[in-house]
Amino acid sequence: MRVWSRTLSGRLCRVSSSFSENMAEEDNQSLHNENNSVRTLRDHMNPTRTSAPSCIVSPSDASHFNFKPGIIQLLPSFYGLDLENPYLHLREFEEVCNTYNDSNCSMNIIRLKLFPFS
Repeated sequence: MRVWSRTLSGRLCRVSSSFSENMAEEDNQSLHNENNSVRTLRDHMNPTRTSAPSCIVSPSDASHFNFKPGIIQLLPSFYGLDLENPYLHLREFEEVCNTYNDSNCSMNIIRLKLFPFS
């Protein structure tokens, strides 16, 4: 089997077959080395978290909160730009949350659950 390789100057030269077999064996060992962790397809689909978790912690009784998807569209958006007023955003957010009543949850739980959507 003819195997070709490029030299440092860019010229093609023929390499002996025993050299190519040794290179293939080294590549195979490096792929399956114990130092390299073998990742399954599930590991690749669920990457490790690189950002900080949310600072909003829901109370244990917040699992009974059921909101309608239409309320998310009513929430004001805040992007943190220089032109935006955070106090105005919070006032508008509270006004929208006050229109929503849920007999199972307090107003604080409603605000905690809806705030990430604003």
